[in-house]
Amino acid sequence: MNINVLELLESAAARWPDRVALSGGGESLTFARLRDRARAAGSFLLARGISSVPVLVCMGRRPETVAAYFGAVYAGCPYLPVEEDAPPRRARQILEVLSAGRRARPAAFCDAGTRARLEGLLEADALYDAGQAMQTPPDAAALARARASAIDADPVYTVFTSGSTGVPKGVTACHRNVLDYAHSLTGALGFDGDTVFGVQAPLSIDACLKELLAVLLTGARAVLIPGNLFMFPLKLAEFLNEHEINTLCWTASALTMLSAYGALEEEPLRSVRTVAFGGEAPPPAQVARWRAALPGARLFNLYGPTEATGMSCWYEIPQAVSPDRPVPAGKPFPNTAILLIGEDGNAAPPGETGEIYIRGAGVTPGYWGDPERTDAVFVQNPLHRAFRDPVYRTGDLGRYDENGDLVFVSRRDGQVKHMGRRIELAEIELCAAEAEDVRRACCVHDAGRSRLTLFYEGGAAPAEVAAYLRERLPRYMLPQAYRPVERLPVTDSGKTDRERLKTL
Repeated sequence: MNINVLELLESAAARWPDRVALSGGGESLTFARLRDRARAAGSFLLARGISSVPVLVCMGRRPETVAAYFGAVYAGCPYLPVEEDAPPRRARQILEVLSAGRRARPAAFCDAGTRARLEGLLEADALYDAGQAMQTPPDAAALARARASAIDADPVYTVFTSGSTGVPKGVTACHRNVLDYAHSLTGALGFDGDTVFGVQAPLSIDACLKELLAVLLTGARAVLIPGNLFMFPLKLAEFLNEHEINTLCWTASALTMLSAYGALEEEPLRSVRTVAFGGEAPPPAQVARWRAALPGARLFNLYGPTEATGMSCWYEIPQAVSPDRPVPAGKPFPNTAILLIGEDGNAAPPGETGEIYIRGAGVTPGYWGDPERTDAVFVQNPLHRAFRDPVYRTGDLGRYDENGDLVFVSRRDGQVKHMGRRIELAEIELCAAEAEDVRRACCVHDAGRSRLTLFYEGGAAPAEVAAYLRERLPRYMLPQAYRPVERLPVTDSGKTDRERLKTL
């Protein structure tokens, strides 16, 4: 039984020492080199008395960044990834949050391209060049002492997500969470040693764990795709073919970009055999395009929040895709339970919508240094009070379909009161995305002006979209404004950025 994520790395290095684990940015690391550089970085930290404190990692999008993550874990420290282009204000906010729960000042790994971003935020003697640290001779005795005191409840990482108060939230996951997620996801989606992942997610968020953990479990390979390619669908498709990438676990927005802009037809993906949509509900029309383009591939929809270590549910999409029905989130992973809770605090009746609560080993301990926000959403199971049974209250609304599969309905904050009626913004968006020459859509509600604005990608004229919706939606759900945009903005994690749209 594994109790430490480093056991996965060490097992992989022993089984496949010379096999490439990660490549990208002109670099590659075999499993053995990944382990050795991580052990060196861990020894570097321990030699300086750094243990059990957060280690910021602010580096470029390359394999050595992952080695730095594991190096922190070798020293008994949670790693804290920071975007290489993070604005100083956000980096400063993260450091302020860390100060609320730390026992000692944090250290940081950087590289030549990111050092300047951290200078002035951390003292010079706490800012270390990762490349130099990885030249340190491993100290086997020090590493063994650090491991001897470790348990599966120790934190592995803290990733910062946006907070509704304007202060980012640091979600902290422990070894127990990460190991459970690795085995569940890999088993459900059938990853193996022949899998070649194309990594879309930034390394600064938890979404990249889908690929990184599966690589360690199976001996697969992960290719870090340059971020700028996601602005050029055809070049991105060419990159996937050139590197013989066969597995895509991407946000729905990233996958939709390929299908909506015709790249699947102009540059058919020759190697792809597995596609997993995640991050947000995928537009059924775009899923149908992927199914038509890759009839022999396995397609999945994944659902889950960062607070539950990434993904909690999975659904294998059948060959026949209905373009006018939402794609289910499916069934929970092993050792995970989904509760649907009504407004009265009881289980929602069959077929009715309730708030999604998640229970199981994937539920993380909470937010770093923020017990108030932790207590607000990491709550006692509302269905009993017999013993301590923490669950995560997602703020998402869902229901079960006729097959017993979970269907994501909307965010609780996506349900708005407009013209005296409660409506789901997702329903408007889903309908709009079915209109001719509309690729993606996002509806924004301005409560103060009682106004709905639909932003959409595509060549359809606003009047055409409005006419399409008038035939399909009740009057009170019709937007008052229609705004075509070249691209819907996305967050760092690849989801549609509603907050930015509100400023347009």
